[in-house]
Amino acid sequence: MNIREQNEQLEVQILSPYASLSIYCKGRDRAEEPSDMRTEYQRDRDRIIHCKAFRRLKHKTQVFLAPMGDHYRTRLTHTLEVSQIARTIAKSLRLNEDLTEAIALGHDLGHTPFGHAGERALNSVCEYGFKHYEQSIRVVELLEKDGRGLNLTKEVRDGMVNHRTSGKPSTLEGKVVRLSDKIAYINHDIDDAIRGKIISEEDIPKEFTDILGNCTRDRLDFLIHDVVNNSLDQNDIRMSPDGEQAMMGLRKYMFENVYRNPVAKSEEVKVEEMLIQLYQYYLEHPNQLPEEFQYLMRERGEKEAKVVCDYIAGMSDQYSVAQFEKIFVPKFWKL
Repeated sequence: MNIREQNEQLEVQILSPYASLSIYCKGRDRAEEPSDMRTEYQRDRDRIIHCKAFRRLKHKTQVFLAPMGDHYRTRLTHTLEVSQIARTIAKSLRLNEDLTEAIALGHDLGHTPFGHAGERALNSVCEYGFKHYEQSIRVVELLEKDGRGLNLTKEVRDGMVNHRTSGKPSTLEGKVVRLSDKIAYINHDIDDAIRGKIISEEDIPKEFTDILGNCTRDRLDFLIHDVVNNSLDQNDIRMSPDGEQAMMGLRKYMFENVYRNPVAKSEEVKVEEMLIQLYQYYLEHPNQLPEEFQYLMRERGEKEAKVVCDYIAGMSDQYSVAQFEKIFVPKFWKL
């Protein structure tokens, strides 16, 4: 019995009867020889961490565009915080921590530069629409590895595409990530908004702080315990009615006071216009796309509009600005 098989047997002995066991994995689109050391979900986690799209998350906006300061979250640090929260919950519930971690690390791979402002821009101009959770699947199924994708398991892809509020993951591990995403961004966005002097801790309505707590640490502690205590030995992931109501109320407060705040979001109009102009330029000049994207149209039959979205969505904040300047900003003549 090799190391992988030993670990698979340990899962059978230790994990909850409601956990997704590696030995029952639904597999990949392309069959592969099993690893002698890693379970299928461990392999998926490693592939995500080593892919290019994951590395680009460090230069993509979470909420605040190009903030002046080292301590504001980026899309990468958001992803790591989601992973940490999800792993804590999964471990406490004896669920498959490797599957949970893979879903968490991959859930935002398809996010655009400049966060949801970039997503809105592409969705407004692309005839096929654009949603970051669908793009995350496109990244791992097609765009990575020169059109071969990462060939992830069905369970990981299901969790990634269903991490949104309206999603319905088919595994408990996916449901853990779906809740952990909200727990993470609500709390770290409050922390960043306070750092940016958009709100103060005292501004948060007492109806939420009385239940959740008066600081990030206390709120995270309450919400994680609430999920675990209400999901233990259950074939579902749930929160208490009071906990869920308070969390969603706090989320609504954040939309009204931070995510749509005219001070915090004042530059987003420029971002959207910039990305729309980039989209229109590359749609009119597809020969200016990098070769790997031209290959998708030429050899794989992908639609130009989709491939242009692929290219722009994959850009980091800085790279999109650099490309815009290269294309649209004139350079002064010199000898």
